[in-house]
Amino acid sequence: MKIKTISIAAFAGIVALTSCGSDPTTQLDTPTTGTISISVDESFQPIIESEVNTFEGIYKYANINAAYKAEGQVINDLLNDSTKIAILSRELTADEKAVFEKQNRVPRVTRIAIDAIAIITNKQNPDTLLTMDELKQIFNGQVKSWQELDEESTLGDITIVFDNNNSSTARYVRDSLITGNNLPANTFASNSHKALIDYVEENKNALGVIGINWVSDLDDSTAVGFLNRIKVLGISKEAAPVTTESYYQPYQAYIAQEAYPLRRFLYIISTEGRSGLGTGFASYVASDKGQRLILKSGLVPATMPVRVVSLGDN
Repeated sequence: MKIKTISIAAFAGIVALTSCGSDPTTQLDTPTTGTISISVDESFQPIIESEVNTFEGIYKYANINAAYKAEGQVINDLLNDSTKIAILSRELTADEKAVFEKQNRVPRVTRIAIDAIAIITNKQNPDTLLTMDELKQIFNGQVKSWQELDEESTLGDITIVFDNNNSSTARYVRDSLITGNNLPANTFASNSHKALIDYVEENKNALGVIGINWVSDLDDSTAVGFLNRIKVLGISKEAAPVTTESYYQPYQAYIAQEAYPLRRFLYIISTEGRSGLGTGFASYVASDKGQRLILKSGLVPATMPVRVVSLGDN
């Protein structure tokens, strides 16, 4: 009886070990299995939600919990090691890299897309075009009313609105358009991208700044709904454009050709010390399938060519 009992216990142990080995959800995560949390710049929520849902649909044992936050919060999550995967519209600064060096962590950066900043206004605003010089004057506080841009305008003082004080769009404007200066007193922040759209729709003097991902996917009902409620302005690099053909809206082709000036890149930054689920997800997004989702969203894929078809006479 004693020998029989030992045999049964040993057999049970072998079965338990075998069962654990056959269930991917109980193992350490791999490039296609396990559970991880990632931090994502909320400007890119539409496209990253699509990437995550598709990835999880292909790999049934993969579970990616994405938290969508302001850029500053995403950086903090990465620095304090509360996430090992971050999706941002900028690379790490020298100071941030130094933090990782002290922690003996090596961040790996993968460029996955080319994005753009859209300038939006109320539907009643007759102005549809701005030059980069005019835009810089607005953000520097040198131009404060719509009448300063157009003497015939019936609108009043400009109200600049961002999605968040700590957002990547606000940081982009500070870094690219008003270097060394502060945003003017007529600048405000809403609580979300939806709140930003609501404000611009309801206030005819508003000038909103939003990531193009929220209004670029014409197959997405939310993006189409947003587009129907606001106006997206055309921007020109030229100081004194002769024709309206010098102005470009943030369409995919113009972003790819660098004709639209307010462009930025999108990156996945990983501090995984091994080839885990985060690495697998980053590889997927940079792969042909992941890049096709980016193409569909209206952004420009970073690792595959974009075909631009001319519809002109020539």
